[in-house]
Amino acid sequence: MVNLYQKTWAEINMELAKRIVQLRKRKKISQKEFAVRSGVSLGSLKRFEQTGEISLQISLQSFTKLAIALGAEGELEALFQEVPFDSIEEILHGQTK
Repeated sequence: MVNLYQKTWAEINMELAKRIVQLRKRKKISQKEFAVRSGVSLGSLKRFEQTGEISLQISLQSFTKLAIALGAEGELEALFQEVPFDSIEEILHGQTK
């Protein structure tokens, strides 16, 4: 079954970028300071915050550095840990033998 409401990769990336911006602002960290703390270039950071284009503008390594600089690395570590099964077949295939 096709999920007609499934988000595109671009929509998901933009949401991630918005969350990073919100968290950075909540912690009162400027873009310049954020770039210094994370080791991600200011230009890459600005492009990511504006476009959400991770694959072209920022690497997964840089994205992880941003999360660490915000103290949110646990959120990345928890990614995909609690993904529910879609079918009984997935449950059977997911069991270790």
